[in-house]
Amino acid sequence: MDKSLVTGLVVGGIAATAVGAFASYKVLNRGPEYAQVVKVTPLMRTVHTPRQACHDETVTRQKPVQDQHQMIGTVAGAVLGGVLGNQVGHGAGRDIATVAGAAAGGYAGNRVQKHVQDNDTYTTTEQQCNTVYDSAQKATGRYEVRYRLGDQEHTIRMDHDPGDRLPVHDGKVVTDSTAPRG
Repeated sequence: MDKSLVTGLVVGGIAATAVGAFASYKVLNRGPEYAQVVKVTPLMRTVHTPRQACHDETVTRQKPVQDQHQMIGTVAGAVLGGVLGNQVGHGAGRDIATVAGAAAGGYAGNRVQKHVQDNDTYTTTEQQCNTVYDSAQKATGRYEVRYRLGDQEHTIRMDHDPGDRLPVHDGKVVTDSTAPRG
């Protein structure tokens, strides 16, 4: 065997071994092509929607007053008090008793009429309405994604559900669907 042939075979064998080792190293140390998705949670927001809520309620109202100054009660009380006062005493005493009876009767008649007017009520049913808010959960269209890359877990937010795995490029998770995939 020729020495140059042996040298060529040895050098070729070393080169082929080196190229094969380098290619194996690149394949073995390239890292994972995908990260395992552990959990996908749709992100929600609370929406408050107003609406009218009405119900019937029984209310008591005071009837309209015709004589706001209680003049009828005052006059009737004064006349009745004056008549009663006139029945008491003789002479000038009778005149004083009549005036005193009219004054006391007028006051009493006024108070009686006020009491009657204040208690002159009626009951009715009225509809009472107010604004209430219904709350509902709505999806935002975004997702919280928990994934495992190697022996570590990470969480990211995405605008789509990635499924059960995420692509990895140059050791980093690719979250954009237009990015290059391993």
